[in-house]
Amino acid sequence: MTRILVVDDEPQIVRALRINLAARHYDVAVATDGASALRAAADWHPDLIVLDLGLPDLDGIEVIHGLRAWTRIPIVVLSGRAGNRDKIQALDAGADDYVTKPFGIEEFLARIRAVSRRAAVQEAELARVRIGDRTVDLTGKTISGGLRLTPTEWHILEILVRNPGKLIPRRLLLAEVWGSGHVKETHYLRQYMAQLRKKLERDPAHPVHLITEPGMGYRFRP
Repeated sequence: MTRILVVDDEPQIVRALRINLAARHYDVAVATDGASALRAAADWHPDLIVLDLGLPDLDGIEVIHGLRAWTRIPIVVLSGRAGNRDKIQALDAGADDYVTKPFGIEEFLARIRAVSRRAAVQEAELARVRIGDRTVDLTGKTISGGLRLTPTEWHILEILVRNPGKLIPRRLLLAEVWGSGHVKETHYLRQYMAQLRKKLERDPAHPVHLITEPGMGYRFRP
């Protein structure tokens, strides 16, 4: 079942979306502010996020930037801001589509389906990637040559590979893999990244794919 996180502080909008999405067999969760939206995205792993820009704590553009720092989850903005400047800012920040309130539910659902289809195509393109001499199949959880990874190694690798070229901050990786109570345990990441490089890089001492950005985090370079 496709999981959709609705981020909006208007009760009527939330109720209408929850009813219509659930009726079409989507699994729906709700966040009413930006901070809880970011936590829910990390903890619940939705397949798609519907995001209002006018939130009580953070501006929706900030939420998009926060999400795009570590994830490619499709984002559909649903906002009362109808100006071109707002649309351009949201799309440039990483939103996949922009729907203006008031909206027709059938058109909105069609946008959701279209964004989901595009995301599925991108997912298929990322399913098999080359790292050194190995081909990594993210869908089948296999690596050429019969190489095996631990569940934690897979988790770290998937986050990096699904965000090619993007810097993934250490705190986000730690929170995603080990939980929010471990965001200071940076030695965990050092150990596991060293293991991944030994298994996947041609020269682990001089990695070309699994890159450390000192003091900041890690990056997958295709």
